[in-house]
Amino acid sequence: MSLSTLFVCVMTPERIFWNGQAEEIILPTNTGEMGVLKNHAPIITGLDVGAMLVRNKEGWSSFAIMGGFGIIGQNRVILLVNEAESADSINTEQAEADFTLAKTNLEQAQGTKQRVEANCAFKRAKARFQVITRTGK
Repeated sequence: MSLSTLFVCVMTPERIFWNGQAEEIILPTNTGEMGVLKNHAPIITGLDVGAMLVRNKEGWSSFAIMGGFGIIGQNRVILLVNEAESADSINTEQAEADFTLAKTNLEQAQGTKQRVEANCAFKRAKARFQVITRTGK
């Protein structure tokens, strides 16, 4: 591993989703977006549903992650996530339609239970939509 990079491993319950080196990552945490560069202070953080950005020598990549936990320390980033998707695996038209529908459902939600469910669906749809729009797919 190069001294100027981070080792990043993204794991879902089913498999290792992504494993590689990065110069910088941006994570969706429960308290907002968090950037990570080499020599970051050790931390354990909750991950929110959202788009994760990874910069390496080839440029930026974007992945939709569906919540979990991140462990950062000693130039290693280990992410344990519920689900993860890359832009290549997301159908653009379906993601756009899902985002529009989720936004409408959130705006029309009534009652606490319906608003919570609509908000969860909206965050998932938004993360997938952000991934395809950031990659220009």
